[in-house]
Amino acid sequence: MITSTTGPQPADFTDVRATNLAVVLRFVRENAPCSRADIAASTGLNKATVSSLVADLIDRRLVRETGLTENRVGRPATMLVLDGSPYAAAGIEVNVDYLTAVAVDLSGRRLLSWRRSFQGPAATPAQAVAEVARLARRAVARMVKEERQVLGLAVAVPGLVGVDGRVRLAPNLGWRDVDLAGDLAKALRDPGFPVQVDNDANLGALAEHRFGPFGGIGNLVYLTGEVGVGAGVILDGRLRRGGQGYSGEFGHIQIDPGGPECRCGRVGCLEAVAGIGAVVGRDAQGAPVSPAEVEPELDEVVRRARAGDRATLGMLAGVGGNLGRGVAVIANLLNPEVVVLGGYYVPLAPWLLPAAEAEIRRRTIAPEAGGCRLVASTLGYGAAALGGAARVLDSVDSGRLPHRGEAPP
Repeated sequence: MITSTTGPQPADFTDVRATNLAVVLRFVRENAPCSRADIAASTGLNKATVSSLVADLIDRRLVRETGLTENRVGRPATMLVLDGSPYAAAGIEVNVDYLTAVAVDLSGRRLLSWRRSFQGPAATPAQAVAEVARLARRAVARMVKEERQVLGLAVAVPGLVGVDGRVRLAPNLGWRDVDLAGDLAKALRDPGFPVQVDNDANLGALAEHRFGPFGGIGNLVYLTGEVGVGAGVILDGRLRRGGQGYSGEFGHIQIDPGGPECRCGRVGCLEAVAGIGAVVGRDAQGAPVSPAEVEPELDEVVRRARAGDRATLGMLAGVGGNLGRGVAVIANLLNPEVVVLGGYYVPLAPWLLPAAEAEIRRRTIAPEAGGCRLVASTLGYGAAALGGAARVLDSVDSGRLPHRGEAPP
């Protein structure tokens, strides 16, 4: 299990105990099984303080003892592991054509993973809030049935999301200035846990950083690869949202000034020349493929590519090249260690990656593309929802712990 590198450090101020509880919890998460002596030696906290903090975490059912070990110098030590069995963190992704809900326990084990169709562009914001609230209530009810307390819910949206949880602009959903966090909290009737909203690429990056095979890498970029293309950016181990939370609109970097019109109204954006629309194209009547038809059309593209269809392979090589031109901008500007392709890019990766990698090598200034690797995600279509749950777990890592007595019996 990989955790965020943004967790707390031992502190000496008013909330020192809450901070140090989180320090100990995080150490157990990353190093279990471990002893109280291991915690003291590694964190700098004295042994008496560690014993008190561990007792508190056991009382909250966040940590449990798991017997003795004799594989060490001196007396056998009682070992500690993460518990958290009474708790769950939830995430929901709102996309153009589907909703995904995920819940995980404190160790990151998935407790549920649901996906349902959703006609985003046809739904008003109020209808969308009702749909998301309905799915959230089902997920919470499932956790309550399992005697788990939900510690928080984070919702992923493909658009500009302010730090206050307000969706300023989601062009592919047709939303503008929607207070999704506030409206959803009202629809859930004060659920007893925080409701947060963030950009889907940001949450996808958190999921990769916490749960993916490159988790824990300090410099990582996640590309959504849905109907829109966004970037979640982690630098020096921290998610970077920008001044007002609007960073990562990678899909609207202009790649081809003479290219096709983008949904945003501009021309030649990366989303227009290397997004899923550039792959599935238009229907027999010349109209853009509807969101509901994207996956069947994508399956057909994959089938033709596997069969060696020359036109399909040429199209995918062109899209991959355009994608590589965009990723080269990221490589030159941010020098990430890895760029992860998510969403619909994943099934297309075998044909996109060669051309994309060639363009990255050709267009980056640093030798060997500055060490940047381009890979396909292993987290599936639910990465942003999983990232919502990861954001809740990050808040626990940072000190927002359930109080004594909050855990279900």
